[in-house]
Amino acid sequence: MSNPLIGFLLGSKNDLPQLERAEDFLKKNDVPYEVRILSAHRTPHQAAEYAHSAPERGIKVLCGMAGMAAHLAGALAAHSHLPVLGIPAAGGALNGFDALLSTAQMPGGVPVATFAVGKAGALNAAIFACQIIGQSDERVAEVVKNFRKEQSEAVLKADAEVQNR
Repeated sequence: MSNPLIGFLLGSKNDLPQLERAEDFLKKNDVPYEVRILSAHRTPHQAAEYAHSAPERGIKVLCGMAGMAAHLAGALAAHSHLPVLGIPAAGGALNGFDALLSTAQMPGGVPVATFAVGKAGALNAAIFACQIIGQSDERVAEVVKNFRKEQSEAVLKADAEVQNR
């Protein structure tokens, strides 16, 4: 996508299905983003370069999704001054619990906002990234406001259906 505002780094191609809801949300709302597969362990220099170069390319928020040891979001935070959102990937022997702990336990001074494991976390990270960007971009702020309105309307519609049965 041209002129991406959000950069998603995934530690493995296997994590792509967990990003689908986030991508659907961003595509539906024409929020430009990009996805790369770079590993904190297997391609550390490339991941660091990605984090360093992100601001020059217009990226406003970095999102790192990784499983098991899940050092990717922390590696991004170590190499960038941008906000970093950590998404623990589901999978492995502990089904993402190890990734959650790895992502949440950053040392003081190197913040990473940590989200839920898997698909829900990826969607929430996309929405949260839009909230951050929306502080200085009214169009993206409207995306979040409209999404929240649609959510409320869906719940109220379901409530009305239950009340009328």
